[in-house]
Amino acid sequence: MKRAAAFVVLLFGGSALADMQSIHGFAIDRTEVTVGQFKEFVDATGYVTAAEKRGGGLVYGAGWEQKKGWVWSSPYGSPASPNEPAVHVTFDDAAAYCTWAGKRLPRDEEWEKAAFTELRTNPQPPFKTGITYPYPTGDTPKGANCLNDCGPTPAIDYSGRLDRGVGHALAGTTRIGVNGLYDMGANVWEWTEDGGGNEKRTRGGSWWYGAFRMRADDHATKPKDMAVVYIGFRCAKDME
Repeated sequence: MKRAAAFVVLLFGGSALADMQSIHGFAIDRTEVTVGQFKEFVDATGYVTAAEKRGGGLVYGAGWEQKKGWVWSSPYGSPASPNEPAVHVTFDDAAAYCTWAGKRLPRDEEWEKAAFTELRTNPQPPFKTGITYPYPTGDTPKGANCLNDCGPTPAIDYSGRLDRGVGHALAGTTRIGVNGLYDMGANVWEWTEDGGGNEKRTRGGSWWYGAFRMRADDHATKPKDMAVVYIGFRCAKDME
């Protein structure tokens, strides 16, 4: 294992480099898992996601609508950049990727700790060690990719294919947040392992919602077999 600055760089899944942040007993990906990373998993294993088997994932328009061809590699119906977050993945799809990568999905309490409480010894301003912030971006939601009240964002403009919102941003291009992590608030919801049965908790909100969904007290759940345009994930790993 090679330590670099305040984070940990680990090698998993063949040539895939996973950039992780160490958080008191575990490490978590600094960005959401990308299309390029997920493609390495698919190429190595032949894995087929639930959305692909069904013919497409979901988007909310006039109720839930299934969109033909909207899958992890083409989230809005056309081929995605390798640096876009991987979406249209169910909880089990996400867990399968993390297992292949030598990691796991974060436990809900781990995700919350990493997202809101600054635990680095020497964080960059404006963050301060030991402070628990109201948003993963700090004192305000500004700089996150949310709907309307997070300020300008580098979101990719998919609005012509949506009834609401613009769409996600490339992983790691919004404002860096607590613990040096990106997009723990907004961009895309993230699956966590909360010990539930057929419903699993999603954290952080997304581009489809305003900033209220980014807060720690917002506890949303989804059926674990849902594959949706605004749900992605990141992985975690136990540290010795």
